[in-house]
Amino acid sequence: MTTRVAILISGGGSNMIKLVESMVGDHPARPVLVGSNDPEAGGLAKAAALGVPVMAVDHRPFKGDRPAFEAVLQARLEEAAPDVICLAGFMRVLTEGFVRRWEGRMLNIHPSLLPKYKGLHTHARALEAGETEAGCSVHLVTPALDDGPILGQAVVPILEGDTPDTLAARVLVQEHRLYPAVLERFVRGNLTPLQLS
Repeated sequence: MTTRVAILISGGGSNMIKLVESMVGDHPARPVLVGSNDPEAGGLAKAAALGVPVMAVDHRPFKGDRPAFEAVLQARLEEAAPDVICLAGFMRVLTEGFVRRWEGRMLNIHPSLLPKYKGLHTHARALEAGETEAGCSVHLVTPALDDGPILGQAVVPILEGDTPDTLAARVLVQEHRLYPAVLERFVRGNLTPLQLS
């Protein structure tokens, strides 16, 4: 049976594109929806060009009422009937109520080696701390921000002279490898953490 995957984005959607492109052939999943909290998100047009249905629920009219925003988002998701949700640069903090609905079925990618550097500005914080390596993590989403069981990580060495931008660019290359690999394993029932170097 094919697993139905919805992907939520807020921007250009580079991880979303890699996920969509991976779900072909004998892959056990297929993308059924790409959604965004920003109707202008560049990734929506890219997803449509790849033949994936798209939708947007603009968070701004809800003026910070997260449950009301999520009620509309949930209704739109239910129309597509996904089995799994992949957060791919979705820049909205989700409430516990929403997360509980999808618990065990919602994945996120984060640009640090969790549990280090949850939240924003991960690359700058890693550099300021004098780390020798950085990377990215895919994890199951739980109500706590950037928490939850880790399903995969990729390590990126920090080089002399790195800036947050140069480090982010190298980490993104690994994100594009890690997320599709973890999703396929997850859909096949393999929850053993994947380590890429």
